[in-house]
Amino acid sequence: MDLFEYQARDMFEAYGVPVLAGIVADSPAEVHAAAENLGGTVVVKAQVKIGGRGKAGGAKVAHNAADAEEVSKAIFGLDIKGHVVKRVMVAAGAKIAQEFYFSVLLDRANRSFLSLASFEGGVEIEILAVERPEALARIEVNPAEGVDLAKATEIAMAASFPAELIEKIAPVIVKLYSVFTGEDATLVEVNPLVLTEDGEIVALDGKVTLDENAGFRHPEHEALVDTDAEDPLEAKAKKANLNYVKLDGEVGIIGNGAGLVMSTLDVVSYAGERHGGVRPANFLDIGGGASAEVMAAGLDVILGDPQVKSVFVNVFGGITACDAVANGIVGALAVLGDAATKPLVVRLDGNNVVEGRQILKDAAHPLVTVVDTMDEAADKAAEFANA
Repeated sequence: MDLFEYQARDMFEAYGVPVLAGIVADSPAEVHAAAENLGGTVVVKAQVKIGGRGKAGGAKVAHNAADAEEVSKAIFGLDIKGHVVKRVMVAAGAKIAQEFYFSVLLDRANRSFLSLASFEGGVEIEILAVERPEALARIEVNPAEGVDLAKATEIAMAASFPAELIEKIAPVIVKLYSVFTGEDATLVEVNPLVLTEDGEIVALDGKVTLDENAGFRHPEHEALVDTDAEDPLEAKAKKANLNYVKLDGEVGIIGNGAGLVMSTLDVVSYAGERHGGVRPANFLDIGGGASAEVMAAGLDVILGDPQVKSVFVNVFGGITACDAVANGIVGALAVLGDAATKPLVVRLDGNNVVEGRQILKDAAHPLVTVVDTMDEAADKAAEFANA
């Protein structure tokens, strides 16, 4: 989950990272009040989860409250690479002497953490990384050891910070790493990290990406979710603890086990080529030990997707027996009643498969078609979706 800049700023502040004062505003009038509260020069910054805000006109300097309100009118509603600005942050101004760059991220390829830092950094860091890669220090961080003052000093020296700045930079790096580990982040980036004319180091802008797999350790992260941008079906699935990802196709997919679901996406895609190019509408893994109630919750989510024309339920009975899955399907359709109008193709195999198929046969629901093999079931689901 990516955070907005103001959320990253607040998180930094909680860990003692030096930041500027900032106030969130949802209207030009609120911008005026925030600028008055901060006093002096302020920067009105669009809050969108995308880079390049400044070049797109999403960050403007104002020297008083009236100017701040006026410039905000051009920022609210601005489309920045497909992200429409609905909220801004009014941040206190700073007299910048120099800009730097720092980030720490999860290095999946090397199963480690990686620190990136540059004395020559700033908002053009991407260009610097391409044109002069030697100016961007890449230092591996052992997760078991972390970043203490000695490691932070090593990072700053590798990034060519002069000796007089290392003493100031290193403690800030330690605190930023504390954000990274303390919040279970996969990325903490400051661009730019600045030296002010007063000689202070300040995180002027921040980007944080949180690992949602660690959400159970951080119930407070729920408050950081951008509910306006969240897909309602994904939000509904999340509340039901379902592993669901919405796609752009027409065939709803339910399976038990990530590998089986991925294979199901493939066979539906292949079958769809024979039936008008229909594609999978989602990824939904109900898990190896899922109950009948979970199956019902999954069907409820998928049948609520207006793009879905048919549903393919592909289950291999193991921990969850096929008869329990069959009962879940019958029960879900009973609960949904007239709201269920889309055909379901069901392929069951494995533990208690005979009993499961019999349950579906006895129920004789007009929407349910039971097919023995995975390929045949995919073809039937694609056919229904193209009807």
